[in-house]
Amino acid sequence: MFSRLESIEKHFDGINKDLCDPNIISDQDTYKKLMKEFKSITPIVEKYKEYKKTENDLKEAKDILSESSGDKELREMAETEIESSRGKLEVISNDLKILLLPKDPNDDRNVIIEVRGGAGGEEAALFSGVLYRMYSMYAETRKWKSEILNFNETGLGGYKEISFMISGEGAYSRLKFESGVHRVQRVPETEAQGRVHTSTVTVAVLPEADDVEIDINPADLQIDTFRASGAGGQHVNKTESAIRITHLPTGVVVECQDERSQYKNKDKAMKVLKSRLLEAEREKQNSALAQERRLQVGTGDRSERIRTYNYSQSRMTDHRIGLTLYKLDSILNGDLDEVIDALITADRAEKLSGGKNL
Repeated sequence: MFSRLESIEKHFDGINKDLCDPNIISDQDTYKKLMKEFKSITPIVEKYKEYKKTENDLKEAKDILSESSGDKELREMAETEIESSRGKLEVISNDLKILLLPKDPNDDRNVIIEVRGGAGGEEAALFSGVLYRMYSMYAETRKWKSEILNFNETGLGGYKEISFMISGEGAYSRLKFESGVHRVQRVPETEAQGRVHTSTVTVAVLPEADDVEIDINPADLQIDTFRASGAGGQHVNKTESAIRITHLPTGVVVECQDERSQYKNKDKAMKVLKSRLLEAEREKQNSALAQERRLQVGTGDRSERIRTYNYSQSRMTDHRIGLTLYKLDSILNGDLDEVIDALITADRAEKLSGGKNL
């Protein structure tokens, strides 16, 4: 580990020097690439410097202890410093192991989230709307941008399905754990006898694909226009601005009807199509990565729930890590950091122990 850290520190110093070179500063593409790398390895280098300083403090304390045989007070101070430094080194060493874990190459990407009502009919559709609101409010707390791509609204204001993009630094790194089946237990407003119903909603989180990663032959696309439905005033009934794109070789179909402009809807639909095709290719090439992305137990099948939201008990339980929190209102209002931080910690612990990803 330490030879690797030495190599990273030397590389860091080299980048630091390059960033002061006028020729590199004038080349914006190279400069941005170096700045991104500089930023990504800075935490590792800073933590390694902290380790070396603590190691030096430990050595000095040991030297004092060996040279102060007659000074009781000095010996006690040195012994305290030795004990403290050893404890610090253990903590810092563990931090360094985490920082050196292979990084998911998608972590810095924007995400496309697709929420679909599952078992439970209208109640599932209503909860799809609740989850969409939860993720939108979480995006606000992180100062990320959220925009709807497509939706299929029900008569009571729920969504059979809704897809949206969240753009911002580290969006995928934190939201990738949300993929899977979310179960809700509550009394529906339409339930006259007050019985608790259980419904499910599926959530898929896809990293946004770069244009250079996926090449789509225009001849493989069937593009249809249709009139948008749902909210939007009279406009939706008059203009065929909604777009449906079918990728003929795979049969993948995407729709976008959120924008009034046909051009904007087509642009958004293409982003979704590229992300879906890229994800399908990744799953084909590396099923282990797909399992890691979903963070699901057992077989990783979507039929297995990852989380339960119980309204009567104000309880949220994440079944993958056995986490239960009794603050459901807060969570549904976008307070997701405690849940996501726990999932990240559990995932890192599994990787450090050499076990399978969660």
